[in-house]
Amino acid sequence: MAKVGRNDACPCGSGRKYKKCCELKERRSSRALLLAVGGAVLAALIIGIVRFSSHGEGTGPRRVWSAEHGHYHDVP
Repeated sequence: MAKVGRNDACPCGSGRKYKKCCELKERRSSRALLLAVGGAVLAALIIGIVRFSSHGEGTGPRRVWSAEHGHYHDVP
């Protein structure tokens, strides 16, 4: 199928130009997808920052870095 130009008649049969009809719908769906993905990335980033910054806090065991062993140890 040939590519529809912006000033050609819309293939949906509305009689309007493509740029005033279906092209707008395609742009809106692309924008919505971009916002959804961006929101998911932002949420994951915030969760990662919160978990990293609260490392060692809370009800679980505290973790302490051991330079001698080169890894973390759980301290009650």
